[in-house]
Amino acid sequence: MRILVIEDNEDLAANIIEFLSARGRVMDSATDGVTGLHLAVVNEYDAIVLDLMLPGIDGLALCERLREEVDTQTPILMLTARDTIDDKLAGFASGADDYLIKPFSLLELEARLDALGNRGPRRSIHQLKIGDLVLNLDTWQVERGGRKVSLTPTALRLLEVLLRASPRLVRRAELEVAIWGDHPPDSEALRTHIHALRSAIDKPFAGAMLHTVPTMGYRLIEPDAA
Repeated sequence: MRILVIEDNEDLAANIIEFLSARGRVMDSATDGVTGLHLAVVNEYDAIVLDLMLPGIDGLALCERLREEVDTQTPILMLTARDTIDDKLAGFASGADDYLIKPFSLLELEARLDALGNRGPRRSIHQLKIGDLVLNLDTWQVERGGRKVSLTPTALRLLEVLLRASPRLVRRAELEVAIWGDHPPDSEALRTHIHALRSAIDKPFAGAMLHTVPTMGYRLIEPDAA
């Protein structure tokens, strides 16, 4: 495998490069986003290890540019100390294939890179779709009626859960656990995010898809099935 490491912590980058080089990988590295982008464009890699916080161009912006502007399909593993669900969803939404939290085991990093390398370049597009509402699971982009819909990371996660469950009712407690785990915020937080999701996927379009079942929860269905 030929691997590009884009990491501004020189000690960490050196540890990764030394470890993986000793195990037969061919390594390149960059300590800023601009150099990393250049190397990723001009060379062929089997995987890219990408830090989130970088000088020049941050990891999210760099990942988005590789996916959208350059159309690079090389698997990308994102490294970061940020561990909230919103941070992870933002990473996946930018085009990352995997996400590893610092501090991490070099053996786990190697295993994840091997899995990405065996998977090869991203080829297929995986979607969740109901009616004219589509969530692309490779890019985390949302469209309805062919028009792009902009969502926050939390709204994206809500939409994914509701799409996978549709047309089943999803209870409030189930949604709260999916988004916040065992420590949900105040009781109004879910309602606020549902309102934002409804405003994005329903209000600009003909026919509501997101429906509230009073005192119980929510369900996502095609407009004709309402």
